[in-house]
Amino acid sequence: MTRALFIVDVQNDFTEGGALGVTGGAAVAQAITEHLATHASDYDLIIASRDWHNAEGDNGGHFAADPDFVDTWPVHCVAETNGAAYHPALEVSGVTHHVKKGQGKPAYSLFEGQTEDGVTVAAVLRQHGVLSVDVVGIATDYCVRASVLDAIEHGVDVRVLTTMIAGVAAESSHRAIEEMGHAGAEIVED
Repeated sequence: MTRALFIVDVQNDFTEGGALGVTGGAAVAQAITEHLATHASDYDLIIASRDWHNAEGDNGGHFAADPDFVDTWPVHCVAETNGAAYHPALEVSGVTHHVKKGQGKPAYSLFEGQTEDGVTVAAVLRQHGVLSVDVVGIATDYCVRASVLDAIEHGVDVRVLTTMIAGVAAESSHRAIEEMGHAGAEIVED
């Protein structure tokens, strides 16, 4: 069975000190790096996504001066800025596909992005016969959740590695984990 690892949005703006930093974000970056040091060979593909928003405009209503933190957000992960860069603790040398999402519109799921060659994640999975993915990253209750649900919708078996995710809030993260599990994801808590 061909297996992939999805690393969702482990970026400076989503870790402590960033525009939308979550508690535990830097620890997630380090844990993923440690996981890859011993388990990279478990994966045929390693796909990492990044929010990559336009500097100009509101990115389809995604950015707002007075955000509601549900559908609108402060400016974050602007293309080519330090905030959009991978967190420095995340080792990305083994990443086989870098995916950028957003780019002028709201985007939460890794499936809404494209590789640097303009290929969708769904097409990458089909091309390589990926049947199973492990998902890690930030934020549990937003982009991890959306990526997991889309992967299930695309017919892929999904495991969420909970020691390598961090969410915006405890309650919404708990609900997201329950939702992902009910949708068919295996929730791995080791």
